[in-house]
Amino acid sequence: MSVASATRGTPEGIDVPSSSAIPHCVFSVDVEDWFHILDLPSTPPVAKWDSLPSRVGNNFQKLLDILDETGTKATCFFLAWVAKKFPHLVNEASRRGHEIASHGFAHRLAYELGAEAFFEDCRVSKQILEDISGSPVLGYRAAGFSTTNDCGWFIEKLVEAGYKYDSSIFPARRGHGGIEGARREPHTVNCPAGEIVEFPVTVETFIGRPMCFFGGGYLRLFPYSLIRRMSLAVLRSGRPVLFYIHPREIDPNHPRLAMNAKRQFKSYVNLRTTEPKIRRILKEFKFKTFAELFAEQHSAAAGAVSCLKSSARPSYGEKTFATRGEA
Repeated sequence: MSVASATRGTPEGIDVPSSSAIPHCVFSVDVEDWFHILDLPSTPPVAKWDSLPSRVGNNFQKLLDILDETGTKATCFFLAWVAKKFPHLVNEASRRGHEIASHGFAHRLAYELGAEAFFEDCRVSKQILEDISGSPVLGYRAAGFSTTNDCGWFIEKLVEAGYKYDSSIFPARRGHGGIEGARREPHTVNCPAGEIVEFPVTVETFIGRPMCFFGGGYLRLFPYSLIRRMSLAVLRSGRPVLFYIHPREIDPNHPRLAMNAKRQFKSYVNLRTTEPKIRRILKEFKFKTFAELFAEQHSAAAGAVSCLKSSARPSYGEKTFATRGEA
């Protein structure tokens, strides 16, 4: 069963809007440590994480300070293992007005976990984060955006665990997961357990293929001029730009895991450019948290559903509404 339905095309001839006309983006942080890189022989098992020197605290605090410079509020997808070990990071982010969301507990690829293990991981992580923060956790992001069309249980298990929105679907081909042809705009997905709002990872068509320019190795690899150009193209199409970053990416001197040359390039290319790019992004674009976008999207969904001519409930994977009146 498909996790996401097909999306529309991307408009051509996009004009660059004035800064006052730029819609809101989302800035998100996947709060994990330098040794949490996925799918490597050298990636240490959970049992050894406690014995490794951590860098996430200082790096995350620095990111919070950078966000404060522009008054930007971010969504912080905490790995619950990190939150449990360093609860003060959750409390500090919450104190500064940032949204707390879940990145799972043990940083495992969703498609390797299977339905029940995935449910338990995301349920436990939600509970840990809510116990620490004292606030409801609405959102989830899978490790490595690792949902695929083979994970027909993915959305249903998130709904059963109590999540209201997800940002895990990568609507293009990639190393971990990826769903080619998936919808690019935020949308509601229905399943037998209920419904959830999906915020797909932002991609934009470039040289004839969908590409991501807005986080992780993609943001580090591409020049800022191209990142800005593609961001404006996405905004002009009516979609928000979802930027994402990991704390280790503003720390060029963090320890390295052993890996082949290709993975070294993907994991460590242009680390010294990350912080300057982040600072420019935060100054040039406007931001809301996922929770704020969810409230807007949920309201729009209610309005759209009330106008449906048929009373039949859409099946899992069908689209119920689209942003800006798109069908």
